Amino acid sequence: MPKPIRFIIAFVLALLFCLVGSTLNSISAAESKHGWQAEWDKTVKAAEDEGALVLYITGAFEPVFREAFQKKFPKIKVTTVTGRGPELSQRVMSERRAEKFAVDLYVSGNISPLTVFHRAKILQPVQPLLLLPDVVDLSAWYEGKHHYDDAENRYIFVFEGTPRSGEITFNSKLVNPAEIRSYWDLLNPRWKGKIVSVDPFQSGPISAAQMFFFKHPELGPEFIRRLHSDTEITILRSNEQMLDWLSAGKYAFGIGARNVDDAMMQGLPLNQFLPGSLKEGSSVTAYNGTLSYFNRAPHANAAKVAANWLLSREGQSAWLDYNHKTGGLYDSLREDISKDKVSERARRVKGAKFLWLNPAWIEELDAIRDIIKKGLASGGKGK
Repeated sequence: MPKPIRFIIAFVLALLFCLVGSTLNSISAAESKHGWQAEWDKTVKAAEDEGALVLYITGAFEPVFREAFQKKFPKIKVTTVTGRGPELSQRVMSERRAEKFAVDLYVSGNISPLTVFHRAKILQPVQPLLLLPDVVDLSAWYEGKHHYDDAENRYIFVFEGTPRSGEITFNSKLVNPAEIRSYWDLLNPRWKGKIVSVDPFQSGPISAAQMFFFKHPELGPEFIRRLHSDTEITILRSNEQMLDWLSAGKYAFGIGARNVDDAMMQGLPLNQFLPGSLKEGSSVTAYNGTLSYFNRAPHANAAKVAANWLLSREGQSAWLDYNHKTGGLYDSLREDISKDKVSERARRVKGAKFLWLNPAWIEELDAIRDIIKKGLASGGKGK
C-alpha cells in the first residue's frame, strides 16, 4: 500500500479514536451527573414525604432555615429549637435519657458536639449525607478539604472559619493600630496598667485567645505568663463594665470582650485588630458554624436535604446574607462564594498567617490557666 494512503488511513483511524473517546467521556459525565441528580431528586421526594425537619441551632441560623430553606423546600416543615450550646446539649441528653429522639441536626458552635455528643457516641458520620457536586468538591473549600472537629474527621463538620486576633479590643482614641505590629507590643511599658481582661478562668471568647497564645510558636507560655505578670493587668467578670471602661479610656486594651460589634455600631470608640495586621497572624476557628447529625434521627431524608443545602454555595451565601444583618461576624470556609458581606474583622485574607484552633486543645486549658494564675501571683494580682 502506498505511503500516502497508509498515512490517510492512520489519520482517519486516529480521528475516529478521538471522537469515540470524547463521546464515551461525554456519556460517562452525563451518566455521572444523572446519577447524583436522580439520587438527589429521590432524596428530596422522600424528605417531602417525611414532611418535617427538626433542628437544634443557635439563633443566628433560625432565619436561614425558617426563611431561605423553607422557601426552597416548602413541603418540609421546619421546626427549630434555639439556644446556647450548653442549653441545647443538656436538652438533647435529657431527651436521650428519656428515649426520646426528636432532633435531626445540630447547627451551632464546636464545643458541645465534641465534648458532649461525640463522647456520648450519639452522632452519625456526616460524609455519607453529602451528595451535591458543589458540596463534595473539595477545591471549593478552605485548604482544599472538608474540615471536621473530631479526631476521626467524620462526625462534626465545620463550615465556618472565622479569624480572630487574640480577642483583643482597643480604644481607638488611645491606640493607633499601625503602631502595634506584634502581640508582644502589648508588653511595652507604655501600656502598663492599661490592659483589662475578662476573668481568664471562665469559659468564653477568652478561651480561644488563650489557646491561640499558648499554641503559637512565636508566643507560647512565656507570652501568657508575662501578659499576666508584667502589665498590671486588671481582671473583671462584667463584660458591660469592660466595654464601659474601654470606651471611656480608662483602659486602652481589653481581652475577651463580647458584643464588641454592637458597641461599635453604637458609635463607641472601639475597634479590633484586622486579620493579618499583626506579624504572628490570627487564629481561625468555628465560633458558630458546625453541623452534626444524630443517630436515630426521625427525619433522615430531610436531614440529608438540609445538610446539603446548608453546605452548598446557595446555603452558605444565604447564611452570610443573614449574618450581614447582624454585623457580618463570621466567615464561611467555602472559598467560591462572595465574602463582601463578611466584616473585614472576620474575613480571612489571602497571604496572612493563620493558626487553626484544634478543639481538642480545650483539654489544655487547665495547664494554660495554671500559667495565668502563677503570672498574676508574681505580678501581685494573685487569684
